[in-house]
Amino acid sequence: MTAPQQETRAAEQADAVDAVPGAAAKAIEGRSLWQIAWSRLKKDKLALAGACVVVFLILVALLAPVIVSLLGHPPDEFHEDQIDPLFGTPIGSWGGINSEFLLGVEPVNGRDVFSRIVYGAQISLLVAFLAAVFAVFLGTVLGIVAGYFGGWIDAALSRVMDVMLAFPQLLFTIALVSVLPNELLGLTGSGVRIAALVVVIGFFGWPYVGRIVRGQTLSLRNREYVEAAQSLGAGRLYILRRELLPNLIAPITVYATLMIPTNILTEAALSFLGAGVKPPTASWGQMLSKAVTTYESDPLFMVIPGLAIFITVLAFNLFGDGVRDALDPKGSR
Repeated sequence: MTAPQQETRAAEQADAVDAVPGAAAKAIEGRSLWQIAWSRLKKDKLALAGACVVVFLILVALLAPVIVSLLGHPPDEFHEDQIDPLFGTPIGSWGGINSEFLLGVEPVNGRDVFSRIVYGAQISLLVAFLAAVFAVFLGTVLGIVAGYFGGWIDAALSRVMDVMLAFPQLLFTIALVSVLPNELLGLTGSGVRIAALVVVIGFFGWPYVGRIVRGQTLSLRNREYVEAAQSLGAGRLYILRRELLPNLIAPITVYATLMIPTNILTEAALSFLGAGVKPPTASWGQMLSKAVTTYESDPLFMVIPGLAIFITVLAFNLFGDGVRDALDPKGSR
């Protein structure tokens, strides 16, 4: 091909690009990590279903007083007229379910099961979310410090993590709750128990986050952009906050979504053992504990709170798995 022909072909290509100025720009337009993750997450139907259930449960917990006022009765109100005086069981079939009591009533005292399930969602989600936030914050700070500075700081924090992971959390929580006063720091009754559960569950959960953050920090601290920031005179705090932390958000987000269902199960187990909120405050684990003694006469009273825990934990796990797959850099785009 001669030189004049090459020049003509180049001019034609330039004219074609000028004719569609947005085509070339659109072809090379990049996507951020979160845009890629959202496009992957939209394709995961199970994760979206789990997310919808999670949003629904959060709305139920936030609007519990409104929902109960419209569809139920006060959660601590007794309805002896709904209880068989001879056997102490709900009158009628299926645990006393009727148009007035959508999920029946509790044996012996006749409290509305629907109202207590709705208010129990407040306790479970509140403890789970606050404990996860506390654990993620503490684990992120200590994990990134251990991974970046290394040396004796890393060795000391790593040994602390090992000790925390080996500590008997359940026994410690039961022992702590048994000696808690009824009033503490302006809180009373169940408020003291909720605060204690948040602190204990979060405090024993941070090592799991800390180990993940530490490992990721060890692999990031020698990257080119970190060395470039150091060569330009950036301080350690700047590097931690602006260079390392943004690249740790994805694994932290994934672990936080998977930590919440674990916290829900922990709270339910502690309430089942009597180390949770104080009666008459509604709690799913507490309802299960009471249902053990009435299972033969009213099995539905055990099924309903158990199903609530199962659906909640399953929804969070499905959503957490979907977030993990969406944020996986090795996943398909």
